[in-house]
Amino acid sequence: MAQPKRRWSKARTALRRSTWKLEKQNLVECKHCHEPVMQHRVCKNCGYYNGKEVIAQGDNK
Repeated sequence: MAQPKRRWSKARTALRRSTWKLEKQNLVECKHCHEPVMQHRVCKNCGYYNGKEVIAQGDNK
């Protein structure tokens, strides 16, 4: 297995580890109740996904 020629400094290692970023959640509008919902997820407000009721919403939430 290949070995590195020289050691990375602690600063360079920390810089490499710190460059990732959290992605912002991509929210879209629910077509049924117009609430913001994450893409490809069932709406927690109305229970619809892709124009169909997936989760029956009752009075006993």
